[in-house]
Amino acid sequence: MPNSQNAQTHHIERLADVVALPIGRWDANARLVFCNAPYLAWAGRSREQLIGGTLEELYGAQAWAAAKPAFESAFRGEIASYERLLTHPPHPQRWARVQVFPDADARGSVASVFTIATDIHEDIVARDGLIAARKRLDRFTENIPSPLTYVDRDCMLRFVNKAWSTITGIPADYAVGRHVSEVRGEASWLEQQPYYEKALAGGTVHFSRLVEGLVDGPRWMRTSYVPDFDADGAVVGVYTITTDVHDLTVTQEKLRRSVERDALTDALSRHTMMSFIECSIADPNLEYALFFIDLDGFKAVNDEKGHHVGDRLLADVASALRSAVRVEDAVGRFGGDEFLVLARVTGQAGAEALAEHLRVSITAVAEAAGDQVSASIGYALAPADTRDSMQLLHHADEAMYVAKRQGKNRAIPWVHAKG
Repeated sequence: MPNSQNAQTHHIERLADVVALPIGRWDANARLVFCNAPYLAWAGRSREQLIGGTLEELYGAQAWAAAKPAFESAFRGEIASYERLLTHPPHPQRWARVQVFPDADARGSVASVFTIATDIHEDIVARDGLIAARKRLDRFTENIPSPLTYVDRDCMLRFVNKAWSTITGIPADYAVGRHVSEVRGEASWLEQQPYYEKALAGGTVHFSRLVEGLVDGPRWMRTSYVPDFDADGAVVGVYTITTDVHDLTVTQEKLRRSVERDALTDALSRHTMMSFIECSIADPNLEYALFFIDLDGFKAVNDEKGHHVGDRLLADVASALRSAVRVEDAVGRFGGDEFLVLARVTGQAGAEALAEHLRVSITAVAEAAGDQVSASIGYALAPADTRDSMQLLHHADEAMYVAKRQGKNRAIPWVHAKG
């Protein structure tokens, strides 16, 4: 039997000489007893320098520490492998994977083991590069201040970063693996669902809204939904990145209101009011009345009581005018102590009734403040008097001056004033 085993081992050794991989055979003391020609080139030494030396003697304690568990497994009859960085000259440092397998006889007894080394340097470098890149990406996604998420095609959350958990107050280990609706609530899901569906169809979309339920209270946020394509161009998921635009949105709204609204009275600005008039009276099937209102005796309030009292009276008058009309009607400040009101009416009778209501409302505000102020009101109708916004304003202005000349504190329609 030993002769048969030796013959088999010699046969394997002869085959090893024609294999283009470094192959060695080691005895129970981890001494090299055979190596093929590629092994000599791989080791950079002669056969005389190698044969009889232990792995530790040939390559050092660190190399033996890496190999020892695999050798022990092979001597138990198992196939094992390990990886190590080769540092012996004359070659530059390279990573190799070494397979260790038993040289067992028919009874399963293992007297020696074979090793086959494979160069895996490029694979290891590429793998380490990917691992390093992944670590950098993980650090980036975790530390970027913008909330990031990733969902699969079923809109199950597969990743959320630290910023997302911080702003929502939801731990990542709770969110990941759950549907967006379960994590953020059904109302939020229904609001966002169309944007997820568009992204899953391959488009990048953006959505700005006031988000409730945040740790720091409601804030305006802008979310971008970006599709994730696989190598075949199919969408396999959606990335979302959310940007806090609260301060910008609030500032824009203040700027918009500063353009649309009079800062003192919160009535519509002159420019906005004229745009509203032009758009409203464009429909010939709807009747509107434009009221031009000038306060009587307002200058005396300013002169006798001061501008702060006059300013408060203007604000109160604007508030009274808004209360006197419907919410869809418009109240604007034309300038100084002049106001405009555009309201839906039914014919001349409806306009006359509303004009009187506006006049009485202003008088009531002035009396409550102890001021001797009334209102002269002129008004014109669209489309009955004109369908041109500037002409309508001119007609109402003319009628207001007629009301002034006739004794003030009264309302005059343009149809009477023009006669």
